[in-house]
Amino acid sequence: MAPRLKAITPATRAYRIADSRYPLFGGQGAALYGARWNSPGRAVIYAAETYSGALLECLAHANIGTTPRHQAWIQIEIPAGISSETVVPLALEGWDDESFLVSRAFGDEWFDSKRSCLLYVPSVVTRVERNVLINTGHPQFGRLSASKAQPVSWDERLLKKTKTP
Repeated sequence: MAPRLKAITPATRAYRIADSRYPLFGGQGAALYGARWNSPGRAVIYAAETYSGALLECLAHANIGTTPRHQAWIQIEIPAGISSETVVPLALEGWDDESFLVSRAFGDEWFDSKRSCLLYVPSVVTRVERNVLINTGHPQFGRLSASKAQPVSWDERLLKKTKTP
């Protein structure tokens, strides 16, 4: 079984939550530091298929025990006809390993080859939802658009410690 499925996407959208002190639709953070699916030097935009998925990813990566400050969200419009691939988790053993070796090797090759604009990857946080990686160097990238950044409204119950009886 191949580790990816290729497709042409119907019109859809994705959501990104990130630090509003930096551009949300540029991939600079991933280019500077790298992430699960890319090594430093590759401007990949990480998003989620749902707003709630983006929220959970943000909380998991913040790892601070409180709601992150300066967070904003954007909605990314993906028009019909944009090329995409989907990673098949069972066919890419080690994609979720903490070393990132397998996922980065796959993602780097995807980014460098420019074989699709979007890469749908499994979410380590939820295991049932997908994240959307966007290749800013792909020729179709200019067809995507993003909404104006809006502040994230956090529900404090997400991190509130409850007292046990």
